[in-house]
Amino acid sequence: MHRLLKVCCLLFVAMTARAELVIEIDRGAERPVPIAIVPFGWQGSESAPFDVAGLVARDLASTGRFAPVEERDLVQRPTAGAEIDFQDWKTLGVDAVVVGRLLQTGAGQYTIQFQLFDVLRREQLIGYRLPSGGANLRLSSHRVADMIYEKLIGVKGIFTTRIAYVSVRGQPGKSQQYRLIVADADGANEQVMVESREPIMSPAWSPDGRKLAYVSFESKLAAIYVQTLRSGARERVSARAGVNGAPAWSPDGRMLALTLSRSEGNLDVFSLDLASQVLTRLTDTRSIETESAWSPDGRSVYFTSDRAGGPQIYRVPATGGNAQRVTFEGNYNARPRVSPDGKQLAVVTNDRGNYRIAVVDLARGYTQVLTDGQQDESPSFAPNGETLIYATREQARGVLATVSADGRVRQRLPAVDGEVREPAWSPFRLD
Repeated sequence: MHRLLKVCCLLFVAMTARAELVIEIDRGAERPVPIAIVPFGWQGSESAPFDVAGLVARDLASTGRFAPVEERDLVQRPTAGAEIDFQDWKTLGVDAVVVGRLLQTGAGQYTIQFQLFDVLRREQLIGYRLPSGGANLRLSSHRVADMIYEKLIGVKGIFTTRIAYVSVRGQPGKSQQYRLIVADADGANEQVMVESREPIMSPAWSPDGRKLAYVSFESKLAAIYVQTLRSGARERVSARAGVNGAPAWSPDGRMLALTLSRSEGNLDVFSLDLASQVLTRLTDTRSIETESAWSPDGRSVYFTSDRAGGPQIYRVPATGGNAQRVTFEGNYNARPRVSPDGKQLAVVTNDRGNYRIAVVDLARGYTQVLTDGQQDESPSFAPNGETLIYATREQARGVLATVSADGRVRQRLPAVDGEVREPAWSPFRLD
């Protein structure tokens, strides 16, 4: 079957699945920053409720851009800047040191106090106190890692962001259980948002990160739902005759671009005003047109079309009109996703017979292949534009993986058991 028709396929190949993901670094940066994250001191009753330094170290190591010193190799264990002997760390070859303390301020209330130092200059780069409830210590620790990452790399960190993906339990052709899952960017804190015996696919985050749009076949026919994450409340927003697929949010959160077949049976791209339910047709050809994505300014919609004889990416004004072809390298480019700055387009491309993730420079038209799998698909940019998450195959099962936008850092996020697919990276958190 033509790969473009996956929007209306009911078959979603899977085995047993769990939501838990494990980050495995395949390839890191050529010169990762040597950094020491010293175990934080603890001031409170009983034992420390959370290992802040441990999570910060894992976060930074997971990017492939940092090389945290193993705890057994630490030459000192200071918990405040005044206790640091910079010469010892310089001898060890460390560029930066993080020290801190976790303080109990009340029943179930804490403050994370930390400092980041440049070893060579012997100067403090960050000094911060972060209040946190006990239930939020993991999220607060991710915030610490975000601040360190941004200070040292110059790009906003993504450790507090989330990912959505689909997992499937059961054998193809038999009783299967589909689940839409939201988890932290490191795979922890997984939450099942929807569970069904019918296929679930194409999750898409709202711009404020508080809702997900997705396709569900729970009524035996394709329908698009919008679900509020905090309350679990959901609304069916499109259940028109034929295909209802590939939802994509407009930057202002007021509209969805979606694929409909309607009564004529041909796949075209429409925009749907969520408040009024008014549909606007954006494409109207006899070709297959699907997999839409909005430009960051909301003025254009990118989509996949085979109007030139094979799948390529086109751009149409958000109000409709003439579409312009965007991709020209290769005979297959599909599933467009726009970078947060609007300068790049992530696509699935055919690279010598293999389906791989590539980025297209929209100004120059240059295409760079980032991955080396045989069946890579469903790319999604992190909100800082530095990394993409995508689905791939490993030992005949679906896993998730990430790759930096320059292709230098790669990771795999296989499920502990089973198959996961269709990842989507959230915007930056507002809560």
